[in-house]
Amino acid sequence: MIPSGHTSVMASRREPPNSLEFFPTPPWATRALCEHVLPHLGLAQAMEFCACWDPACGEGHMVEVLFEYFNGGWGSDIFDYGRGYRVEDFLDEGTVIGSPADGMAPEFIITNPPFRPAAAFALRAMTLAPVVALLLRTAWIEGVDRFETLFRDRPPTLFAPFVERVPMTKGRWDPKASTATSYAWFVWVRGRDPLPVFWIPPGCRQALTAPDDIARFAAVPAPGGLL
Repeated sequence: MIPSGHTSVMASRREPPNSLEFFPTPPWATRALCEHVLPHLGLAQAMEFCACWDPACGEGHMVEVLFEYFNGGWGSDIFDYGRGYRVEDFLDEGTVIGSPADGMAPEFIITNPPFRPAAAFALRAMTLAPVVALLLRTAWIEGVDRFETLFRDRPPTLFAPFVERVPMTKGRWDPKASTATSYAWFVWVRGRDPLPVFWIPPGCRQALTAPDDIARFAAVPAPGGLL
């Protein structure tokens, strides 16, 4: 089920129309979900047997890391970034749900969704998979509209903010970037009541960065010196 040909997802980069809120996820932030957040929910073993789907996978920064932990899975995006992932609109109810290999439905939907339609992503994802995890700004937990349309009736099972910052830059992953914006994982597990806040411990950026992450995920200059 794991797509082939994505060993290095950053051989080059092209800019999509209006960038579609494309802010690639640092690889270590996805590993923090798999190493800390999902085990805290008792889901560590489930990853070994279950499939995951990243429906806003962009150039593969998150989904390729998920393949390190899950039994299988696939990525898709509304824009074709030229990486071989499915091109489809996750919010379109006509979208085919299931593995491109065998049609199997995902047990986990995990993604860094565009900020503006993130609530719609959450609502749709919860109808399709028993476990949903979204990486968003911590401020996303605020807001009257989100409370009324999402959190009041469907509070996350776990709100897991990062203790350290997760730098994201528009259009590419910059391993040396910094940020003042805070991020958190919002996780829903079907049938589970909300748990107390779980703080993702400090040190993840250093401990969970792999030696080959830059080669695999960092944008490199295209011919002519342009990214």
